[in-house]
Amino acid sequence: MPKEILVIAGSFLFVGLVFFGIGANTLCSFIGFIYPAYQTILAIEHKHKGDDVQWSVYWVLYAFFSLIETFQSFILYWIPFYFAFKLAFLLWAMLPQTRGAKFLYDSFLKDFLKKSSDPVSRIDTAMAEAKKSADTTASELVDNVADLVTKKDE
Repeated sequence: MPKEILVIAGSFLFVGLVFFGIGANTLCSFIGFIYPAYQTILAIEHKHKGDDVQWSVYWVLYAFFSLIETFQSFILYWIPFYFAFKLAFLLWAMLPQTRGAKFLYDSFLKDFLKKSSDPVSRIDTAMAEAKKSADTTASELVDNVADLVTKKDE
């Protein structure tokens, strides 16, 4: 009987934390990381490469949530039950019964990436242009600082 009580109490505590937002971000991050990290390591070590797509897409989804939460946390605070929905989505994406991440890849991402004209080269081109722009800006900044120092010394 004590085991059932512990499970029931733990379930109520879990639901309370997620739905009422007390530590929900930490709890979602913890649940969304531990099992998938373990499964990713197993997939890497396993000869059969069928799970690689599942876990690669999952980590992209997880990173997407993390990125949004980093920059938009003040907005997410006002969305009711955001962390409950996030947790449900991550569980759907990670669990082997649903394999949601693989479903998203097969249903949407694969076709989108095939329709794009070589998306990797577009990304590489954008990165090269950003690097060139950053180099130009940095050299202009160094020149301007050098001019200011020269003028100050005169």
